[in-house]
Amino acid sequence: MKNVPTLVGIPFDGNSSYLRGSWAAPPAIREALRCDASNQWTELGVDLGVEGAFADAGDIEFARPDGSAAFATIERRIDSLLRSGQRPVSLGGDHSITYPILRAFARHRLPRTIVHFDAHPDLYDEFEGSRVSHACPFARIMEEKLAVRLVQIGIRTMVRHQQEQAEKFGVEVVEMRSLPAYDRVKVQGPVYISFDLDVLDPAFAPGVSHWEPGGMSVREAIAHLHAVEGEIVGADLVEFNPVRDRTGLTATVAAKILKEILGKMILGTKTR
Repeated sequence: MKNVPTLVGIPFDGNSSYLRGSWAAPPAIREALRCDASNQWTELGVDLGVEGAFADAGDIEFARPDGSAAFATIERRIDSLLRSGQRPVSLGGDHSITYPILRAFARHRLPRTIVHFDAHPDLYDEFEGSRVSHACPFARIMEEKLAVRLVQIGIRTMVRHQQEQAEKFGVEVVEMRSLPAYDRVKVQGPVYISFDLDVLDPAFAPGVSHWEPGGMSVREAIAHLHAVEGEIVGADLVEFNPVRDRTGLTATVAAKILKEILGKMILGTKTR
């Protein structure tokens, strides 16, 4: 089916700098999405339970666990989905996966704008000796001009080096203390959403590797997602670590965020 949001699991956390475990996120998110505790309707009135509303391409299987081979595999798989007319929604995995995903999108001249939800700007030129760490993807993305515009929402860990990187690349950083910022996400044209679960306060999403207090509530995050005006051509949901999700709360929150992203994508297609 063409132009359908399509889930693809990317069970890779080989570039995590602190804790491992986010490789196990894709099946946990899917399970929470299917849970009978809720229903399949989004808040904007889209029924995800309708046959064909979205597709699921399964998980990527990695022949080799090292980063360079994994990145090539991710790029090929995303490119294949785009060539078939689907709109990939990737379930990570650590945030380094966004770089090969956007390399694939760039082959199709998409997107124009990235809206990035995160506690961290992930703009390090290198981190702990690695240029492909999950702390570096947006430096690589902006270096290669894989998008025209990068808007970061919920940032609350800026160091001087990352401030300099943001200025160098013209990144629009909206710090947590400046929210709400609905006007900053009312972007036009093709939009890619990159949603790191640690943008949320750990009270709402404890199942992440990097706890950063003072974050967004689930309600604030959904309100900013709903404010996006451009057509969402793809998305990723990353850094959920089931190892730290003792009660299953974060899986449920991840599924909720995923539902609202899928709903926005479907609604945008219907109204074009």
